[in-house]
Amino acid sequence: MSETRTHCPYCALQCAMTLTAHDAGPLGSAPAVTVAGASFPTSGGRLCRKGATAAQLLGDRPDRLTAPLVRDHRDADLRETSWDEALDRVVSRITALQRRHGPDAIGVFGSGSLTNEKAYSLGKFARTALRTSRIDYNGRFCMASAARAATEVLGLDRGLPFPLTDLDAACTVLLLGSNVADTMPPFVQHLQKARGLGGLIVVDPRRSATAHLTDDGAGHHLAPAPGGDLPLLLSVAHVLLAESLVDDDYLSRRTTGLGAFRHSVGEWWPERAQAVSGVSATRIRWLARHLAAAARASKAGGDPVFILTGRGVEQHRDGTDTAKAAISLTLLLGLPGTRHGGYGTITGQGNGQGGREMGQKADQLPGLRSITDPADRETVARRWGTTADALPGAGLPATQLLHTLGTDRGVKALLVHGANVVVSAPDVRHVERGLRALDLLVVCDVFLSETAAMADVVLPVLQWAEEDGTLTNLEGRILRRRRAVTGPAGARSELWILAELARRLDSPVPLAEEPEEVFAEIRRVTAGSRADYSGLDWERCADVAPYWPLTQTRGTEPSTELSTTGEPVIGTPRLFAERFGHADGRAHLGPITVRPAQPASAHGLTLTTGRLMEHYQSGTQTRRVRELLAVHPEATVSVHPATAAERGLEDGARAELRSATGTLRARVVLDAGLRTDTVFMPFHFGGTGAANRLTAGLLDPLSQMPEFKSTPVDLHPISAADDE
Repeated sequence: MSETRTHCPYCALQCAMTLTAHDAGPLGSAPAVTVAGASFPTSGGRLCRKGATAAQLLGDRPDRLTAPLVRDHRDADLRETSWDEALDRVVSRITALQRRHGPDAIGVFGSGSLTNEKAYSLGKFARTALRTSRIDYNGRFCMASAARAATEVLGLDRGLPFPLTDLDAACTVLLLGSNVADTMPPFVQHLQKARGLGGLIVVDPRRSATAHLTDDGAGHHLAPAPGGDLPLLLSVAHVLLAESLVDDDYLSRRTTGLGAFRHSVGEWWPERAQAVSGVSATRIRWLARHLAAAARASKAGGDPVFILTGRGVEQHRDGTDTAKAAISLTLLLGLPGTRHGGYGTITGQGNGQGGREMGQKADQLPGLRSITDPADRETVARRWGTTADALPGAGLPATQLLHTLGTDRGVKALLVHGANVVVSAPDVRHVERGLRALDLLVVCDVFLSETAAMADVVLPVLQWAEEDGTLTNLEGRILRRRRAVTGPAGARSELWILAELARRLDSPVPLAEEPEEVFAEIRRVTAGSRADYSGLDWERCADVAPYWPLTQTRGTEPSTELSTTGEPVIGTPRLFAERFGHADGRAHLGPITVRPAQPASAHGLTLTTGRLMEHYQSGTQTRRVRELLAVHPEATVSVHPATAAERGLEDGARAELRSATGTLRARVVLDAGLRTDTVFMPFHFGGTGAANRLTAGLLDPLSQMPEFKSTPVDLHPISAADDE
């Protein structure tokens, strides 16, 4: 029996856990693995249902990919083959396509679930071995709006610029568009004091599990219409300014652009916002005054105040502006960079933060450097052993990359790593058509996902407990994920796969195969960048979990918080204490406008999508865990009872949803916590139950985030005969 301390394979809370591998049973069988929570500040030793059952993904499973698969022609079935044949086929097809169409004929799609080392190597591989600009990742569907907003206003993109445990002392937490009680249950323990003081305020169009935390006087739930968050926030800002409830001293010392921001919110008086947002003018004024009073009390020696955003307010065509409005509220209150509170966004994917720092994003190089900045290009190229001129420029954001597959202006081949795009991307029917039009689709995965099932080549890879690596959690901590068990003999690390492909492509820039080697390279390449990892130590990350930026010269910061081994916190747990990330050291307020809403459906219904407690992302992992699938085995649509009665829908019956992009069928769940003009679907299911059959490729012009949360739909009952 052996024990290994590591971290959960799911969300960005990255709960600590201990894996115990027990002795193998019958000859040739794999050892059984059990999971237990371990002490860690973000999770307090707790695990959710997903983490507690994560070990079921390990071991000798019949659905595990254990050998490369290839398809001999478009209509043929996948068959097992050798690694040499699979890699030779990939290289020969890539070489032929690039010879005919140029380097950008090849696209790469990454993931926020990859370790820092794999995300870094993927970006380096794309830009040096393939020489393609066409790389992006599924974080574009998750954190893009919040990242763009934080960069524009605060000058730096880190999800939580303070330790999550700072929330433990908060008197007020405004939680916008995040259902943490379902998506990351151990997070809820950090809201207990705010709940006890009646200061948890949840903004969500449905009465989610998190909204229910406000019951019995623990807080307040505001239910705007889908897409009504931005007018609501601008109107709160209007009240703060109109009633002189802002921190004028803080604004004059630490911000610029107040005049332009003030002008843009001037038209959003509460009565006007009420008509658009669905939240009453009375509640808007109450929210503004409550936040202002709590902030004043904090500065007089009271408890801090925080405003947090999640995907519910960010996955919109105006998601960046909505996140900017939330940040701007905290600036009006004088909170960021002080002990009185601040703004943060709750990162979703396990390595959502690190994934976008390592260079797999279309416009970024490692260390949050910009691929369009000459100085950044020169620095990274020199450290990679190549020239800035040899690096490609900025690529296409994820939705554009996927929606142009196989066209004259799109890629002819796509390499997918750790993503299931035919479930997670908007307008998935369009994406499916594009994947079929490709000359080559290569998917690296642990299981045969819906996307892998369409591939020409499937490469089996190691998973979370079978390899070493680091991840960066929602608060900027760099964590060590440790190998606890041995993976199947036929599976390979993606680091090995990328290095081997680069070698076979005669790349002038070699790639390291071992995680610790890549980690050392990340330290060198990010040195001096905004996301500086140069002061990290491979072994200490397993115990200390330091915060970036951490330079080689930075010492420890005095703190009452201790690491898992009792050592002081290392790195920079709290940003912006002295200056913001812009060159002038100030936060940049600016004008924010509201774009016209989409035309309503004939039934006046709007679909919003989200997650369930039992499932994660596209469901490739959790739909393979028996206990989780038993709780929620199929796609459902939640409908208010009054809406259901009006349309002749019954609880448990099947219904058909239609949008401008597609149709699907799902089982009805009655939910009195929804607005009557809103229906809700989880996005974890594939095939005909994929919620993204209905969503369109409408994008935020700043972040290129798709509009996932507000899709006009029609809803109809279907008979049992019609459903056959």
